[in-house]
Amino acid sequence: MAGSGGLGDGAGVGQGAGAGPGPALRAPRGPLVLCALLLGAYCLCALPGRCPPAARAPAPAPAPSETPLATRRPGALGLPSARGPGRRRFPQALIVGVKKGGTRALLEFLRLHPDVRALGSEPHFFDRSLMPRTLDGQVTMEKTPSYFVTREAPRRILGMSPDTKLIVVVRNPVTRAISDYAQMLSKTPGLPSFRALVFRHGLGPVDTAWSAVRIGLYAQHLDNWLRYFPLSRFLFVSGERLVSDPAGEVGRVQDFLGLRRVVTDKHFYFNATKGFPCLQTAQGNSRPRCLGRSKGRPHPRVPEAVVRRLQDFYRPFNRRFYQMTGHDFGWD
Repeated sequence: MAGSGGLGDGAGVGQGAGAGPGPALRAPRGPLVLCALLLGAYCLCALPGRCPPAARAPAPAPAPSETPLATRRPGALGLPSARGPGRRRFPQALIVGVKKGGTRALLEFLRLHPDVRALGSEPHFFDRSLMPRTLDGQVTMEKTPSYFVTREAPRRILGMSPDTKLIVVVRNPVTRAISDYAQMLSKTPGLPSFRALVFRHGLGPVDTAWSAVRIGLYAQHLDNWLRYFPLSRFLFVSGERLVSDPAGEVGRVQDFLGLRRVVTDKHFYFNATKGFPCLQTAQGNSRPRCLGRSKGRPHPRVPEAVVRRLQDFYRPFNRRFYQMTGHDFGWD
């Protein structure tokens, strides 16, 4: 009986396969019909044009501080956007040198002009992007006197704009070196004497590795700049004339920049105590303003023999500089 029961279960399965399921094994029809309807609806909706497009998430907007890559000039330095009136621009004119030549004075004189915008400090634009906001028609300027003696500076400026106007304020290199030393001495009172620093081993050859001497080799530095810019992009300003005739020299600069001659002799008066011109309004109705204490700083006494040796050293460099610029500055 047990065996026949087992065979009976097997026979029942075999019969079900051939004759169809019995009432106990029949699956309900309702769920199957619902699944078929859903599948058909899905297939119909999947055909092109049958279903409304799915909503897409909006593309993230670029960060406000970013400049879209498509709007940047190849090789140009990006500037952050500016808020408020005007916008930040690449400088159209640079005072590139020289240190202790009168660059600070020239910048302050030019800032009297309403169409000139410049930072009062030395921003080192190619490192820090600190240009001020300017309006259309204004000239953006920067002053960093170390550019003239920095070998990489002309290439970087050319990459920014080949039309940049370049202003170089130069001064008798002997006087400039002594002025440079006076500034160093004010910051480091324990420095050796000027004579000990300017000559190798006391009375040996002039030490051109010392920055106070090397900066005054104007012809050599200009050689490097002329590899990238034509001479027509330069204006050479006399540091001596900025003291003796500030209005005349600033007039030349305004012409070079394409500006109206707004800054005139009415804006200057000579301060006998400082030995330097100070600024005033053209109407003379405000308190005159002089440059800081560091301007007009007294120079240390340098032996005449040391001065003569330096003059002899610089003479051939000066004469070559006169030939290159077409201007005799009268230092010899």
